[in-house]
Amino acid sequence: MLSVTHLTLQDVHHILDLAADLEAEPVLSRAQRLLKRRVALLFYESSTRTRTSFELAAKSLGADTVLVSALSSSIEKGESLKDTGITLRALGAECIILRHPSSGAPYLLAQATQLPILNAGDGIHEHPSQALLDLRTILTRRLGAKQAQSATAQTLAGLTITIVGDIFHSRVARSNALLLPRLGARVVLCGPEPLLPESAAAIGPNLVIDRNLDRALAQSDVVMMLRIQKERLSGLRLDLEDYIARYQLDAARLAAHAPKALVLHPGPMIRGLELTSEVADGPQSAVAEQVHHGLAIRMALLARALEATKTSTNKTKATVKTVKKSTRR
Repeated sequence: MLSVTHLTLQDVHHILDLAADLEAEPVLSRAQRLLKRRVALLFYESSTRTRTSFELAAKSLGADTVLVSALSSSIEKGESLKDTGITLRALGAECIILRHPSSGAPYLLAQATQLPILNAGDGIHEHPSQALLDLRTILTRRLGAKQAQSATAQTLAGLTITIVGDIFHSRVARSNALLLPRLGARVVLCGPEPLLPESAAAIGPNLVIDRNLDRALAQSDVVMMLRIQKERLSGLRLDLEDYIARYQLDAARLAAHAPKALVLHPGPMIRGLELTSEVADGPQSAVAEQVHHGLAIRMALLARALEATKTSTNKTKATVKTVKKSTRR
């Protein structure tokens, strides 16, 4: 699971369907699915929601997990990503969940280890599991739980989803912009030019840029707020007072322009900057629901990766046995 672009709509439907099945499955039965399989969490960047939900997802399926962070391993001594991955494979890891500050790192790790790699965020490239959990949140709130597994080219037809803030540096924005239009959504990108270059409209089809937040809100069914990623600005200075005046989502602005819109935020939130506490904790907010859906989606991704590996291994073993029998004859 390196990129949402690798998923067909049938794949997306399968993941959503599997997430629903796993969530409804009895705890003891679910814990047998990946019993004693070994999952490594390799995190070069700090994380709360993604790391914790992937770890809980793996343990819910019965897997054993180990966390490797940049500050408590040989990574700090200069060990390469390739060598760290090879070491984890040699220690018995069967799947690696990777968060890395460099775009494309999961591809390198997949090539070096030949293991299933789950991309938990790579630089300013992608965050595929976040886009899938955002989709599940939107489907559950807008279509209801019974239709939350739907994934066709018309599933989100007629829905306008606005993504606001630091879009240039946001892997969440990129994955959503690549996924949601494929299900029929119209996606509006909103933010100041330093954080949203005109070229962003070329990420995928059915994307438009509108730099006026009030106008964008007026046409929105869903609003996704993003934080300013100060750690990636590389010296770029912003006038925060101007940004707050133009792009902060507060209760008055939401009530005036999008009183029925669903509000999302991938976290971490900077309350008082991109949105106020009134909005974050208000009835239109689905921020906590996103975190909840993240657990189910990540269980599905792990089961999809490791159960497929197990099936492939079993088929290989069966083939070897057949060859041996025919050789003896």
